Amino acid sequence: MTMCKPPHPGGSLRDEIIEHAGFTVSEAARRLGMTRMQLSRVLNERSGISPELAIRLEKAGVGTARHWMARQAAYELWHAEQDERPEILSLAC
Repeated sequence: MTMCKPPHPGGSLRDEIIEHAGFTVSEAARRLGMTRMQLSRVLNERSGISPELAIRLEKAGVGTARHWMARQAAYELWHAEQDERPEILSLAC
């Protein structure tokens, strides 16, 4: 069963939270205690949601840290599954 490509969580954060609330990137970054550049990289899908950012989002009332980390993991795992790799042999006895 092939999973559909999950969206980058930074794009979701941008579209569903930051823009929906009417915040500028600068204001959202200030509220999250980070630089505009750091947040901009995430929102523009050039960086992922780090555990630290996930905790900040939870403290800001935007879901749980586990939710954000699960979304990031799903995104990264999907991309990793698309890569070619050599033959893998079982480690099970």
